[in-house]
Amino acid sequence: MSPPSALLRDPAPDCDGSARLSSLPLVAVCLGYFMVILDVTVGTVALPVIGARLHAGVTGLQWVVDGYTLVFAGLLLFCGGLGDRLGGKSVFLGGLLVFTLASAGCALAPTTAVLVLARLVQGLGAALLVPSSLALLRTAYPGRAARARAFGVWGTVAGLAAGAGPVLGGVLVAGLGWRSVFFLNLPVGLAALLLTVRYVPRPPADRSRPGLDLPAQLAAAVCLGGPAAGCIEAGALGPGHPVVLGGFAAGAAGLVAFLVLERRSPAPMLPLTLFRTPAFSASAVIGVLLNAGFYGLLFLAPLYFQQLHHYSALRTGAALLPAVGVVAAGSALAGRLTARTGPRLPMVGGLLVGAAGLAGWLAAGPGTPYAVLVAPMAAAGFGTALTMPAATAAVMEAAPGERSGAAAAVFNAARQTGSALGVALFGTLVAGGLVTGLHTSVVIGAAGFLVAAALAARWIPGINRRERVGRKTGTEERCTGGSVRGRRTRQGEADDTAMA
Repeated sequence: MSPPSALLRDPAPDCDGSARLSSLPLVAVCLGYFMVILDVTVGTVALPVIGARLHAGVTGLQWVVDGYTLVFAGLLLFCGGLGDRLGGKSVFLGGLLVFTLASAGCALAPTTAVLVLARLVQGLGAALLVPSSLALLRTAYPGRAARARAFGVWGTVAGLAAGAGPVLGGVLVAGLGWRSVFFLNLPVGLAALLLTVRYVPRPPADRSRPGLDLPAQLAAAVCLGGPAAGCIEAGALGPGHPVVLGGFAAGAAGLVAFLVLERRSPAPMLPLTLFRTPAFSASAVIGVLLNAGFYGLLFLAPLYFQQLHHYSALRTGAALLPAVGVVAAGSALAGRLTARTGPRLPMVGGLLVGAAGLAGWLAAGPGTPYAVLVAPMAAAGFGTALTMPAATAAVMEAAPGERSGAAAAVFNAARQTGSALGVALFGTLVAGGLVTGLHTSVVIGAAGFLVAAALAARWIPGINRRERVGRKTGTEERCTGGSVRGRRTRQGEADDTAMA
Protein backbone atom coordinates (compact mmCIF):
# COMPACT_ATOMS: atom_id res chain seq x y z
CA MET A 1 0.00 0.00 0.00
CA SER A 2 1.38 3.40 -0.95
CA PRO A 3 1.90 5.99 1.80
CA PRO A 4 -0.93 8.53 2.15
CA SER A 5 1.30 11.38 1.01
CA ALA A 6 1.92 9.65 -2.31
CA LEU A 7 -1.77 9.16 -2.85
CA LEU A 8 -2.75 12.73 -2.07
CA ARG A 9 -0.02 14.75 -3.75
CA ASP A 10 -0.33 15.09 -7.49
CA PRO A 11 2.08 16.81 -9.84
CA ALA A 12 -0.80 18.97 -11.02
CA PRO A 13 -3.95 20.32 -9.40
CA ASP A 14 -7.24 18.41 -9.64
CA CYS A 15 -9.71 19.38 -12.32
CA ASP A 16 -11.67 21.39 -9.78
CA GLY A 17 -8.60 23.39 -8.80
CA SER A 18 -7.53 21.68 -5.58
CA ALA A 19 -3.81 21.96 -4.90
CA ARG A 20 -1.46 19.61 -3.12
CA LEU A 21 -2.77 18.65 0.30
CA SER A 22 -1.19 17.41 3.50
CA SER A 23 -1.62 13.75 4.32
CA LEU A 24 -1.67 14.39 8.09
CA PRO A 25 -5.46 14.84 8.37
CA LEU A 26 -5.88 11.48 6.62
CA VAL A 27 -3.39 9.83 8.98
CA ALA A 28 -5.21 11.23 12.02
CA VAL A 29 -8.64 10.07 10.87
CA CYS A 30 -7.39 6.66 9.74
CA LEU A 31 -5.66 6.00 13.08
CA GLY A 32 -8.97 6.41 14.89
CA TYR A 33 -10.85 4.31 12.37
CA PHE A 34 -8.14 1.65 12.49
CA MET A 35 -8.72 1.20 16.23
CA VAL A 36 -12.46 0.80 15.80
CA ILE A 37 -12.23 -1.88 13.11
CA LEU A 38 -9.26 -3.61 14.74
CA ASP A 39 -11.23 -4.08 17.95
CA VAL A 40 -13.88 -6.03 16.04
CA THR A 41 -11.43 -8.85 15.25
CA VAL A 42 -8.29 -8.41 17.37
CA GLY A 43 -9.96 -9.80 20.48
CA THR A 44 -11.44 -12.91 18.88
CA VAL A 45 -8.37 -15.06 19.55
CA ALA A 46 -8.17 -13.70 23.11
CA LEU A 47 -11.69 -14.80 24.07
CA PRO A 48 -10.80 -18.30 25.33
CA VAL A 49 -7.89 -16.85 27.33
CA ILE A 50 -10.14 -14.13 28.77
CA GLY A 51 -12.68 -16.78 29.71
CA ALA A 52 -10.00 -18.78 31.55
CA ARG A 53 -8.40 -15.81 33.33
CA LEU A 54 -11.65 -14.09 34.37
CA HIS A 55 -13.65 -17.33 34.82
CA ALA A 56 -16.17 -16.26 32.16
CA GLY A 57 -18.46 -18.72 30.41
CA VAL A 58 -19.73 -18.50 26.85
CA THR A 59 -22.46 -16.06 27.93
CA GLY A 60 -19.90 -13.71 29.46
CA LEU A 61 -17.75 -13.85 26.35
CA GLN A 62 -20.79 -13.08 24.21
CA TRP A 63 -21.36 -9.93 26.22
CA VAL A 64 -17.69 -8.95 25.81
CA VAL A 65 -18.16 -9.03 22.03
CA ASP A 66 -21.76 -7.89 21.75
CA GLY A 67 -21.58 -5.12 24.34
CA TYR A 68 -19.29 -3.28 21.95
CA THR A 69 -21.24 -3.93 18.76
CA LEU A 70 -24.68 -3.28 20.26
CA VAL A 71 -23.80 0.19 21.54
CA PHE A 72 -21.90 0.92 18.33
CA ALA A 73 -24.90 -0.04 16.19
CA GLY A 74 -27.54 1.55 18.41
CA LEU A 75 -25.90 4.98 18.53
CA LEU A 76 -24.67 5.37 14.94
CA LEU A 77 -27.67 7.37 13.74
CA PHE A 78 -27.75 9.51 16.87
CA CYS A 79 -24.03 10.28 16.78
CA GLY A 80 -24.19 11.09 13.07
CA GLY A 81 -26.77 13.77 13.81
CA LEU A 82 -24.74 14.94 16.79
CA GLY A 83 -21.73 15.45 14.55
CA ASP A 84 -23.76 17.53 12.11
CA ARG A 85 -25.13 19.67 14.93
CA LEU A 86 -21.99 20.19 17.05
CA GLY A 87 -19.34 19.88 14.37
CA GLY A 88 -17.52 16.75 13.20
CA LYS A 89 -14.16 17.59 14.77
CA SER A 90 -15.52 18.05 18.30
CA VAL A 91 -17.48 14.81 18.14
CA PHE A 92 -14.55 12.93 16.58
CA LEU A 93 -12.20 14.11 19.33
CA GLY A 94 -14.77 13.15 21.95
CA GLY A 95 -15.06 9.71 20.40
CA LEU A 96 -11.29 9.25 20.37
CA LEU A 97 -11.02 10.25 24.02
CA VAL A 98 -13.87 7.99 25.13
CA PHE A 99 -12.58 5.04 23.09
CA THR A 100 -9.00 5.39 24.37
CA LEU A 101 -10.02 5.71 28.04
CA ALA A 102 -12.43 2.79 27.69
CA SER A 103 -9.62 0.71 26.18
CA ALA A 104 -7.58 1.36 29.31
CA GLY A 105 -10.60 0.26 31.35
CA CYS A 106 -10.78 -2.98 29.34
CA ALA A 107 -7.07 -3.65 29.85
CA LEU A 108 -7.32 -3.13 33.62
CA ALA A 109 -10.66 -4.91 34.14
CA PRO A 110 -10.49 -7.22 37.19
CA THR A 111 -13.75 -9.05 36.42
CA THR A 112 -15.91 -9.98 33.45
CA ALA A 113 -18.58 -7.46 34.50
CA VAL A 114 -16.08 -4.59 34.49
CA LEU A 115 -14.73 -5.71 31.11
CA VAL A 116 -18.25 -5.78 29.64
CA LEU A 117 -18.96 -2.30 31.02
CA ALA A 118 -15.75 -0.94 29.52
CA ARG A 119 -16.64 -2.54 26.17
CA LEU A 120 -20.01 -0.76 26.27
CA VAL A 121 -18.18 2.55 26.67
CA GLN A 122 -15.85 1.58 23.82
CA GLY A 123 -18.93 1.14 21.63
CA LEU A 124 -20.01 4.68 22.50
CA GLY A 125 -16.60 6.01 21.45
CA ALA A 126 -16.75 4.10 18.17
CA ALA A 127 -20.23 5.43 17.40
CA LEU A 128 -19.03 8.98 18.02
CA LEU A 129 -15.95 8.89 15.83
CA VAL A 130 -16.95 6.75 12.82
CA PRO A 131 -19.73 8.96 11.34
CA SER A 132 -17.64 12.08 11.94
CA SER A 133 -14.56 10.65 10.22
CA LEU A 134 -16.04 10.94 6.74
CA ALA A 135 -17.20 14.51 7.40
CA LEU A 136 -13.65 15.43 8.41
CA LEU A 137 -12.18 13.92 5.25
CA ARG A 138 -14.70 15.79 3.10
CA THR A 139 -13.58 19.06 4.68
CA ALA A 140 -9.85 18.28 4.64
CA TYR A 141 -9.86 17.22 0.96
CA PRO A 142 -12.36 19.39 -0.93
CA GLY A 143 -11.17 18.36 -4.41
CA ARG A 144 -13.01 15.41 -5.94
CA ALA A 145 -9.91 13.44 -6.92
CA ALA A 146 -8.06 13.98 -3.63
CA ARG A 147 -11.21 13.19 -1.65
CA ALA A 148 -11.80 10.00 -3.60
CA ARG A 149 -8.22 8.89 -2.93
CA ALA A 150 -8.61 9.75 0.75
CA PHE A 151 -11.73 7.62 0.94
CA GLY A 152 -9.84 4.85 -0.83
CA VAL A 153 -7.10 4.89 1.81
CA TRP A 154 -9.77 5.06 4.54
CA GLY A 155 -11.50 1.98 3.17
CA THR A 156 -8.23 0.11 2.69
CA VAL A 157 -7.28 0.80 6.30
CA ALA A 158 -10.48 -0.94 7.37
CA GLY A 159 -9.63 -4.02 5.36
CA LEU A 160 -6.09 -4.09 6.73
CA ALA A 161 -7.34 -3.67 10.31
CA ALA A 162 -9.89 -6.46 9.96
CA GLY A 163 -7.34 -8.78 8.34
CA ALA A 164 -4.52 -8.00 10.77
CA GLY A 165 -6.71 -8.28 13.88
CA PRO A 166 -6.59 -12.03 14.56
CA VAL A 167 -2.87 -12.35 13.79
CA LEU A 168 -1.93 -9.28 15.81
CA GLY A 169 -4.19 -10.44 18.63
CA GLY A 170 -2.53 -13.85 18.62
CA VAL A 171 0.96 -12.30 18.79
CA LEU A 172 -0.01 -9.97 21.64
CA VAL A 173 -1.79 -12.63 23.67
CA ALA A 174 1.07 -15.11 23.25
CA GLY A 175 3.76 -12.57 24.09
CA LEU A 176 2.23 -10.10 26.55
CA GLY A 177 -1.12 -11.53 27.65
CA TRP A 178 -4.72 -10.71 26.75
CA ARG A 179 -4.68 -7.26 28.37
CA SER A 180 -2.15 -6.06 25.80
CA VAL A 181 -4.85 -6.37 23.14
CA PHE A 182 -6.56 -3.35 24.71
CA PHE A 183 -3.42 -1.52 25.86
CA LEU A 184 -2.47 -1.32 22.16
CA ASN A 185 -5.17 1.31 21.66
CA LEU A 186 -3.58 3.77 24.11
CA PRO A 187 -0.60 4.94 22.01
CA VAL A 188 -2.66 4.77 18.81
CA GLY A 189 -5.48 6.80 20.36
CA LEU A 190 -3.09 9.37 21.82
CA ALA A 191 -1.37 9.85 18.46
CA ALA A 192 -4.74 10.24 16.73
CA LEU A 193 -5.84 12.83 19.31
CA LEU A 194 -2.70 14.94 18.92
CA LEU A 195 -2.75 14.82 15.12
CA THR A 196 -6.46 15.64 14.97
CA VAL A 197 -6.12 18.67 17.27
CA ARG A 198 -3.17 20.00 15.30
CA TYR A 199 -3.87 19.17 11.66
CA VAL A 200 -7.51 18.29 10.98
CA PRO A 201 -9.65 21.27 9.86
CA ARG A 202 -12.93 21.87 11.62
CA PRO A 203 -16.07 21.44 9.45
CA PRO A 204 -18.85 23.93 10.14
CA ALA A 205 -21.55 22.97 12.63
CA ASP A 206 -25.20 23.27 11.64
CA ARG A 207 -26.78 24.90 14.68
CA SER A 208 -30.03 25.38 12.77
CA ARG A 209 -30.77 21.65 12.81
CA PRO A 210 -33.68 20.57 15.02
CA GLY A 211 -32.94 19.08 18.43
CA LEU A 212 -31.77 15.48 18.68
CA ASP A 213 -34.58 12.95 18.97
CA LEU A 214 -33.72 11.36 22.33
CA PRO A 215 -36.98 9.38 22.82
CA ALA A 216 -36.55 7.76 19.39
CA GLN A 217 -32.91 7.00 20.18
CA LEU A 218 -33.92 5.27 23.42
CA ALA A 219 -36.56 3.25 21.59
CA ALA A 220 -34.01 2.22 18.96
CA ALA A 221 -31.55 1.09 21.65
CA VAL A 222 -34.25 -1.05 23.30
CA CYS A 223 -35.26 -2.47 19.90
CA LEU A 224 -31.69 -3.60 19.17
CA GLY A 225 -30.60 -4.56 22.67
CA GLY A 226 -33.67 -6.56 23.73
CA PRO A 227 -33.43 -9.41 21.19
CA ALA A 228 -29.64 -9.60 21.47
CA ALA A 229 -29.85 -9.84 25.26
CA GLY A 230 -32.54 -12.49 24.93
CA CYS A 231 -30.38 -14.58 22.58
CA ILE A 232 -27.32 -14.29 24.81
CA GLU A 233 -29.08 -15.25 28.03
CA ALA A 234 -31.04 -18.08 26.40
CA GLY A 235 -27.93 -20.26 26.44
CA ALA A 236 -27.58 -20.07 30.22
CA LEU A 237 -31.18 -19.58 31.34
CA GLY A 238 -33.14 -21.49 28.69
CA PRO A 239 -35.38 -20.13 25.92
CA GLY A 240 -38.49 -20.03 28.13
CA HIS A 241 -36.98 -18.01 30.98
CA PRO A 242 -38.80 -14.73 31.78
CA VAL A 243 -35.60 -12.73 31.23
CA VAL A 244 -35.22 -14.18 27.73
CA LEU A 245 -38.87 -13.69 26.81
CA GLY A 246 -38.77 -10.22 28.31
CA GLY A 247 -35.82 -9.30 26.09
CA PHE A 248 -37.71 -10.24 22.93
CA ALA A 249 -40.85 -8.48 24.15
CA ALA A 250 -38.87 -5.33 24.93
CA GLY A 251 -37.35 -5.44 21.46
CA ALA A 252 -40.79 -5.64 19.83
CA ALA A 253 -42.11 -2.80 21.99
CA GLY A 254 -39.05 -0.69 21.18
CA LEU A 255 -39.56 -1.23 17.45
CA VAL A 256 -43.20 -0.14 17.62
CA ALA A 257 -42.31 2.92 19.71
CA PHE A 258 -39.48 3.87 17.35
CA LEU A 259 -41.70 3.67 14.26
CA VAL A 260 -44.43 5.75 15.91
CA LEU A 261 -42.01 8.40 17.15
CA GLU A 262 -40.20 8.69 13.82
CA ARG A 263 -43.45 8.90 11.88
CA ARG A 264 -44.61 11.82 14.04
CA SER A 265 -41.29 13.65 14.21
CA PRO A 266 -40.88 16.77 12.03
CA ALA A 267 -37.14 15.96 11.75
CA PRO A 268 -36.84 12.18 12.09
CA MET A 269 -33.53 10.58 13.00
CA LEU A 270 -34.29 7.88 10.40
CA PRO A 271 -36.47 8.99 7.47
CA LEU A 272 -38.85 6.03 7.07
CA THR A 273 -39.53 7.03 3.46
CA LEU A 274 -36.15 5.53 2.58
CA PHE A 275 -37.61 2.06 3.09
CA ARG A 276 -40.19 2.60 0.35
CA THR A 277 -37.42 1.88 -2.16
CA PRO A 278 -37.12 -1.92 -2.50
CA ALA A 279 -33.38 -1.80 -3.24
CA PHE A 280 -32.74 0.17 -0.05
CA SER A 281 -34.82 -2.12 2.16
CA ALA A 282 -33.31 -5.24 0.60
CA SER A 283 -29.78 -3.91 1.11
CA ALA A 284 -30.45 -3.23 4.79
CA VAL A 285 -31.73 -6.78 5.31
CA ILE A 286 -28.75 -8.15 3.39
CA GLY A 287 -26.41 -6.21 5.68
CA VAL A 288 -27.96 -7.86 8.75
CA LEU A 289 -27.80 -11.39 7.28
CA LEU A 290 -24.28 -10.95 5.93
CA ASN A 291 -22.68 -9.79 9.17
CA ALA A 292 -24.68 -12.24 11.28
CA GLY A 293 -23.23 -15.20 9.40
CA PHE A 294 -19.65 -14.00 8.99
CA TYR A 295 -19.02 -12.45 12.41
CA GLY A 296 -20.93 -15.23 14.12
CA LEU A 297 -18.43 -17.61 12.51
CA LEU A 298 -15.49 -15.45 13.61
CA PHE A 299 -16.80 -15.74 17.18
CA LEU A 300 -17.04 -19.54 17.08
CA ALA A 301 -13.89 -20.37 15.09
CA PRO A 302 -11.40 -19.41 17.85
CA LEU A 303 -13.40 -21.42 20.39
CA TYR A 304 -13.32 -24.40 18.02
CA PHE A 305 -9.58 -24.21 17.35
CA GLN A 306 -8.55 -23.60 20.95
CA GLN A 307 -10.97 -25.89 22.77
CA LEU A 308 -11.06 -28.88 20.40
CA HIS A 309 -7.66 -28.66 18.68
CA HIS A 310 -5.85 -26.99 21.62
CA TYR A 311 -4.27 -24.32 19.45
CA SER A 312 -2.40 -21.50 21.17
CA ALA A 313 -3.64 -17.93 20.74
CA LEU A 314 -0.87 -17.24 18.22
CA ARG A 315 -1.63 -20.34 16.20
CA THR A 316 -5.35 -19.53 16.30
CA GLY A 317 -4.68 -16.08 14.88
CA ALA A 318 -2.69 -17.59 12.05
CA ALA A 319 -5.39 -20.23 11.49
CA LEU A 320 -7.98 -17.48 10.88
CA LEU A 321 -5.92 -15.85 8.13
CA PRO A 322 -7.82 -17.58 5.29
CA ALA A 323 -11.04 -15.94 6.52
CA VAL A 324 -9.77 -12.40 7.08
CA GLY A 325 -6.75 -12.22 4.79
CA VAL A 326 -8.89 -12.08 1.66
CA VAL A 327 -10.92 -9.05 2.77
CA ALA A 328 -8.81 -6.44 0.98
CA ALA A 329 -8.70 -8.43 -2.27
CA GLY A 330 -12.44 -9.10 -2.21
CA SER A 331 -13.25 -5.46 -1.53
CA ALA A 332 -11.03 -4.26 -4.38
CA LEU A 333 -12.60 -6.71 -6.83
CA ALA A 334 -16.07 -5.69 -5.69
CA GLY A 335 -15.36 -2.04 -6.47
CA ARG A 336 -14.28 -2.87 -10.03
CA LEU A 337 -17.19 -5.22 -10.67
CA THR A 338 -19.74 -2.80 -9.26
CA ALA A 339 -18.44 -0.01 -11.49
CA ARG A 340 -18.79 -2.23 -14.57
CA THR A 341 -21.89 -4.31 -13.88
CA GLY A 342 -23.75 -2.57 -11.06
CA PRO A 343 -24.10 -3.97 -7.54
CA ARG A 344 -26.33 -6.97 -8.31
CA LEU A 345 -23.71 -9.31 -9.80
CA PRO A 346 -21.02 -8.99 -7.08
CA MET A 347 -23.67 -9.19 -4.36
CA VAL A 348 -25.28 -12.37 -5.67
CA GLY A 349 -21.93 -13.96 -6.49
CA GLY A 350 -20.39 -13.01 -3.15
CA LEU A 351 -23.37 -14.28 -1.16
CA LEU A 352 -23.38 -17.63 -2.96
CA VAL A 353 -19.64 -18.07 -2.40
CA GLY A 354 -20.05 -17.09 1.24
CA ALA A 355 -22.93 -19.53 1.72
CA ALA A 356 -20.77 -22.34 0.34
CA GLY A 357 -17.98 -21.34 2.72
CA LEU A 358 -20.25 -21.40 5.76
CA ALA A 359 -21.73 -24.74 4.73
CA GLY A 360 -18.20 -26.12 4.39
CA TRP A 361 -17.86 -25.88 8.17
CA LEU A 362 -20.21 -28.84 8.46
CA ALA A 363 -17.02 -30.89 8.01
CA ALA A 364 -15.62 -29.49 11.27
CA GLY A 365 -15.29 -32.03 14.06
CA PRO A 366 -12.90 -33.00 16.86
CA GLY A 367 -10.52 -34.78 14.47
CA THR A 368 -10.94 -32.67 11.32
CA PRO A 369 -7.57 -31.68 9.77
CA TYR A 370 -7.02 -27.95 9.52
CA ALA A 371 -6.47 -28.17 5.74
CA VAL A 372 -10.10 -29.23 5.27
CA LEU A 373 -11.30 -25.89 6.70
CA VAL A 374 -8.99 -23.58 4.76
CA ALA A 375 -11.20 -23.37 1.66
CA PRO A 376 -14.45 -22.84 3.65
CA MET A 377 -12.85 -20.03 5.65
CA ALA A 378 -11.46 -18.36 2.53
CA ALA A 379 -14.82 -18.66 0.74
CA ALA A 380 -16.73 -17.16 3.68
CA GLY A 381 -14.32 -14.24 3.98
CA PHE A 382 -14.02 -13.58 0.26
CA GLY A 383 -17.77 -13.80 -0.30
CA THR A 384 -18.43 -11.34 2.51
CA ALA A 385 -15.79 -8.92 1.22
CA LEU A 386 -17.14 -9.17 -2.33
CA THR A 387 -20.67 -8.41 -1.19
CA MET A 388 -20.12 -5.54 1.22
CA PRO A 389 -18.88 -2.70 -1.05
CA ALA A 390 -21.51 -3.55 -3.66
CA ALA A 391 -24.25 -3.53 -1.01
CA THR A 392 -23.04 -0.14 0.22
CA ALA A 393 -23.15 1.18 -3.34
CA ALA A 394 -26.69 -0.19 -3.74
CA VAL A 395 -27.80 1.63 -0.59
CA MET A 396 -26.24 4.92 -1.69
CA GLU A 397 -27.72 4.69 -5.19
CA ALA A 398 -31.17 3.87 -3.85
CA ALA A 399 -31.29 6.91 -1.55
CA PRO A 400 -31.79 10.52 -2.69
CA GLY A 401 -28.64 12.63 -2.63
CA GLU A 402 -29.78 14.71 0.34
CA ARG A 403 -30.35 11.50 2.33
CA SER A 404 -26.99 9.88 1.58
CA GLY A 405 -25.70 10.37 5.12
CA ALA A 406 -28.77 8.80 6.67
CA ALA A 407 -28.65 5.95 4.16
CA ALA A 408 -25.02 5.14 5.00
CA ALA A 409 -25.81 5.27 8.73
CA VAL A 410 -28.76 2.90 8.29
CA PHE A 411 -26.67 0.37 6.41
CA ASN A 412 -23.81 0.47 8.89
CA ALA A 413 -26.25 0.18 11.79
CA ALA A 414 -27.85 -2.83 10.06
CA ARG A 415 -24.44 -4.47 9.68
CA GLN A 416 -23.46 -3.93 13.30
CA THR A 417 -26.85 -5.21 14.40
CA GLY A 418 -26.28 -8.34 12.33
CA SER A 419 -22.88 -8.83 13.98
CA ALA A 420 -24.41 -8.55 17.45
CA LEU A 421 -27.28 -10.91 16.67
CA GLY A 422 -24.97 -13.43 14.98
CA VAL A 423 -22.66 -13.61 17.99
CA ALA A 424 -25.63 -13.78 20.37
CA LEU A 425 -27.42 -16.55 18.47
CA PHE A 426 -24.39 -18.64 17.53
CA GLY A 427 -22.93 -18.37 21.01
CA THR A 428 -26.18 -19.58 22.51
CA LEU A 429 -26.33 -22.54 20.14
CA VAL A 430 -22.90 -23.84 21.19
CA ALA A 431 -23.79 -23.71 24.88
CA GLY A 432 -25.17 -27.26 24.62
CA GLY A 433 -22.18 -28.64 22.69
CA LEU A 434 -19.52 -26.97 20.57
CA VAL A 435 -19.57 -29.18 17.48
CA THR A 436 -23.36 -29.61 17.36
CA GLY A 437 -23.91 -25.90 17.96
CA LEU A 438 -21.30 -24.99 15.36
CA HIS A 439 -23.00 -27.15 12.74
CA THR A 440 -26.42 -25.66 13.52
CA SER A 441 -24.97 -22.17 13.41
CA VAL A 442 -23.31 -22.52 10.01
CA VAL A 443 -26.50 -24.02 8.54
CA ILE A 444 -28.43 -20.98 9.77
CA GLY A 445 -25.71 -18.64 8.50
CA ALA A 446 -25.58 -20.29 5.08
CA ALA A 447 -29.38 -20.15 4.82
CA GLY A 448 -29.24 -16.45 5.66
CA PHE A 449 -26.68 -15.89 2.88
CA LEU A 450 -28.92 -17.72 0.40
CA VAL A 451 -31.94 -15.61 1.42
CA ALA A 452 -29.79 -12.50 0.98
CA ALA A 453 -28.69 -13.71 -2.48
CA ALA A 454 -32.33 -14.15 -3.48
CA LEU A 455 -33.15 -10.63 -2.25
CA ALA A 456 -30.22 -9.23 -4.22
CA ALA A 457 -31.19 -11.07 -7.39
CA ARG A 458 -34.77 -9.81 -7.10
CA TRP A 459 -34.41 -6.22 -5.91
CA ILE A 460 -30.86 -4.93 -6.47
CA PRO A 461 -30.42 -3.26 -9.87
CA GLY A 462 -27.69 -4.01 -12.37
CA ILE A 463 -26.52 -1.82 -15.26
CA ASN A 464 -28.24 -2.00 -18.60
CA ARG A 465 -26.36 -1.72 -21.90
CA ARG A 466 -26.88 2.02 -22.26
CA GLU A 467 -25.58 2.72 -18.74
CA ARG A 468 -22.57 0.47 -19.35
CA VAL A 469 -21.67 2.41 -22.49
CA GLY A 470 -22.08 5.67 -20.59
CA ARG A 471 -19.74 4.52 -17.82
CA LYS A 472 -17.16 3.32 -20.36
CA THR A 473 -17.28 6.72 -22.02
CA GLY A 474 -16.91 8.38 -18.63
CA THR A 475 -13.64 6.57 -17.93
CA GLU A 476 -12.12 8.17 -21.03
CA GLU A 477 -12.92 11.69 -19.88
CA ARG A 478 -10.48 13.77 -17.87
CA CYS A 479 -11.56 17.23 -16.86
CA THR A 480 -14.54 17.35 -19.23
CA GLY A 481 -17.78 15.54 -18.63
CA GLY A 482 -17.91 16.58 -14.97
CA SER A 483 -21.34 15.11 -14.35
CA VAL A 484 -20.21 11.63 -15.40
CA ARG A 485 -17.01 11.88 -13.42
CA GLY A 486 -18.93 13.16 -10.39
CA ARG A 487 -21.20 10.11 -10.58
CA ARG A 488 -18.18 7.80 -10.76
CA THR A 489 -16.59 9.58 -7.81
CA ARG A 490 -19.76 9.20 -5.78
CA GLN A 491 -19.80 5.50 -6.65
CA GLY A 492 -16.18 5.18 -5.51
CA GLU A 493 -16.97 6.91 -2.22
CA ALA A 494 -19.79 4.46 -1.58
CA ASP A 495 -17.49 1.52 -2.29
CA ASP A 496 -14.78 2.81 0.01
CA THR A 497 -17.13 3.34 2.98
CA ALA A 498 -18.14 -0.32 2.89
CA MET A 499 -15.93 -1.43 5.79
CA ALA A 500 -17.08 1.31 8.18
